[in-house]
Amino acid sequence: MIMSPGGAMLILLPVLCLLPGASRAATLAGLGDTILGPEKFEGIANFSTFLLDRSSGMLFLGSRDAILAVDTYKLNQKPQKIIWDVPEEKRRSCVAKGKTEVDCNNYIRLLEFLGDGRVYVCGTYAFDPQCAFLELASFTLEKTEDGGVKMETGKGKCPFEPSQHYTAVMAGGTLYTAATSNFLGTLFDISRATGPEQERIRTERSINWLSDPEFVSSAFIEQTPDSNPTGDDDKIYFFFTEVAKEYDLYTKVKVPRVARVCKSDVGGMKTLQRRWTTFLKAELVCEDKPSGQRYNILTDVFTTQHTPGDPSSTHFYGLFTSQWEREELSAVCVFSLSDISKVLDGPFKELKKTCENWINPEPVPTPRPGQCLNHALKAEGYESSLKLPDKVLTFVRDHPLMENSVTAAPLLVRKGITYTKLAVTQTGTGEELKGAVLHLGTDRGELHRVAVVGQNTTLLQEVALFTSQEPVNNILLHQGKALVGSPLSLASVQAEGCALYPSCQVCARARGLGCVWSTVEEVCRPTTANPGPGDIVDDALRKCDNEDGRCNPAIRELRVSIGLRLLLPCTQLSPRPCSWEHPPHRHTRQHNSDLEVTVTDDSLGRYVCTCQEAGPGIRDPTPCRRAAYQLSLEGPSIGGTIATAGGRHVLAIYILFFCGGLVFGICLLYFATRRRSIGHKGNHLPDNSLSSEKGRDLLGSSATPQSPSSASLLSEGFRLTEKRNGTATSNTSTTLLSNNGNGGAVIHNKPSNGHGNSLYANCNTSNSGLKFTSEILTANLLDGRTEERKRGRPKRIERESGDGGEADDGLEDGMGDAMKGLVEDLASFPMFKSPAPLAQCEESSI
Repeated sequence: MIMSPGGAMLILLPVLCLLPGASRAATLAGLGDTILGPEKFEGIANFSTFLLDRSSGMLFLGSRDAILAVDTYKLNQKPQKIIWDVPEEKRRSCVAKGKTEVDCNNYIRLLEFLGDGRVYVCGTYAFDPQCAFLELASFTLEKTEDGGVKMETGKGKCPFEPSQHYTAVMAGGTLYTAATSNFLGTLFDISRATGPEQERIRTERSINWLSDPEFVSSAFIEQTPDSNPTGDDDKIYFFFTEVAKEYDLYTKVKVPRVARVCKSDVGGMKTLQRRWTTFLKAELVCEDKPSGQRYNILTDVFTTQHTPGDPSSTHFYGLFTSQWEREELSAVCVFSLSDISKVLDGPFKELKKTCENWINPEPVPTPRPGQCLNHALKAEGYESSLKLPDKVLTFVRDHPLMENSVTAAPLLVRKGITYTKLAVTQTGTGEELKGAVLHLGTDRGELHRVAVVGQNTTLLQEVALFTSQEPVNNILLHQGKALVGSPLSLASVQAEGCALYPSCQVCARARGLGCVWSTVEEVCRPTTANPGPGDIVDDALRKCDNEDGRCNPAIRELRVSIGLRLLLPCTQLSPRPCSWEHPPHRHTRQHNSDLEVTVTDDSLGRYVCTCQEAGPGIRDPTPCRRAAYQLSLEGPSIGGTIATAGGRHVLAIYILFFCGGLVFGICLLYFATRRRSIGHKGNHLPDNSLSSEKGRDLLGSSATPQSPSSASLLSEGFRLTEKRNGTATSNTSTTLLSNNGNGGAVIHNKPSNGHGNSLYANCNTSNSGLKFTSEILTANLLDGRTEERKRGRPKRIERESGDGGEADDGLEDGMGDAMKGLVEDLASFPMFKSPAPLAQCEESSI
């Protein structure tokens, strides 16, 4: 049997599409990392809650209608599963109330250890929150006598709606939550949700207390006897964003807040009955003072102790964005517990106003409103909050907000990227704290690692874990690993150690973390030797082969063609601006700190990006060169992969290869048909012949094989007009270069997004006629393209066969009529009447 070229290509296409995924899987396996995709969980999805048993390494995942248990030491084993869904009649009742069928499921939003071998589990349960008890020994939900799940109300413990902002923390076996408390989602409470009924207290229903909040995180700070000589009470901190009532503006201004309540608070006797008497809140300010840029939307908080075992060394790393910026933007600020305590012990803000002006502030009564019980208060006879005077309770009811703010300068600012989750690992402790590594999850399924040493911030790695439609929604750190989750998948990746940085350049950027490159073993090793004076990263980079420095990158030469569109990257991690030096022409446009260039004769030359070094406390930033490129012209060649919209010579090459391949296929089909017609004595061509089929793509592969062990940043091409939700809106492909950290550009293109999807061309067949698709280029491809052309690599071409009915008859009569029909078909394509548009490709963005 003779197979047509089109049939052979249809068989090869799935193999070609799977090759990048196989390469990616090998890369992750080589690093000891593991990714569990949706197929591993057998239809269970919408993971939203993580709970890790650090003693056993068992990770519990809350999802839609199910609870899963995954052994983090044996990720290849099948997860344990408990189904906890909603009865059909309750689901129908939920839909009848106006909710969608998707939302009328049981989304597990709370998993907390109770300390008696059980886990407290709460779910939305079709907009009627319910809680149950999970027995760890048997991994089953407690049952009632009739065999049903033993449940109790979850109102005030779990949100009604799956997408509502929510946080909870367990403190000494008692659950503290911040959630909505009604079906409509209009009432908000910070409450003690479990324990004796008389001690279940909550916030006052007042906009001065909570004004349309979006809860983010919570933390329990437990005092130790050694560090608590005053006998101060343990505290619970809540972080959220709310609409500020202290600003008289025509629009709603959102501000980030931190609120504090005390563990032993049981409310007041008459005033503030079953309400917090210790609720105080303050504004968090993440601002770059020299530029005046403020980041006012809090999205995540990570709590850590700089000195393990010392609660006073607690720091809160906050992830922020801006209400006023149209473009995507993320910033990280860190706040210390001592700074927050100072603000909460400071003056109160007066919110009461008359019709004309502010009234005089009320005098602060004694004992101080809002303070936690300690030895001094108990000595004065205030053993409980029930004994506090009414004047103290009235004052704290009317003055929950503090006058001063907790301020910090951003450690990191990234434009064009939305970070969703944050985790922090530290090198050294206490006074010997060398630095920290920020593990940042993006809304496109990526994990970024950023080193913070002193006032210097350096991008170390960008790793694609999931598809671009799966945002990172959980990061847990455990025994040197980062457990990263999305709504559909789970990944376990290395998070600590110098072996994480497998190249000299990346290892040099981690010098401040105690890493040094071994030229003999060609590996990154930990070292106890203190780095020398000066810029330690710059000194370490100079020892690498490329002679790069952090502020003196080597010039990277790029061979380009006229009409090509490039995106030259310049990674900037501070709020200060970046500027470009380039030839004097107007074919450039800056995207955040990157530069888009359309190649013309006037645009050839040197491009240098200079950014302003900035960090906490730096008021006079110094310029630092971050990237340098040299664009030089290269003549067109049949082996190249650059596509230009208006180049006639490139169009001629496309047509030549198209016609040559078509004639070759027709010749093969002609001889096969002749042999078949002789054998069948004049029977017609079968319906499955090439000439009678539609949608066969003759797609030659020209993807450059990528090294799976490359240590550079994983980056890839994306369309300049592409929206961040993955919808491509432009027909012109763009070349994206990526630099590795703050130093010179270390270029790498990632071959896959981790799930076997090709990043370069749509592996699905189409029926839209003749198309030309341009390869997404990286610097490795640009630098080595001349050699590849000498080897005569084929051009990527997508072709669609036409109707084909007349071609069948022409093959019976001879090649002459077939060629005539081919000419007529080609003449009918609008492609030959106007410049050829570039085919849209399915791509994953950075």
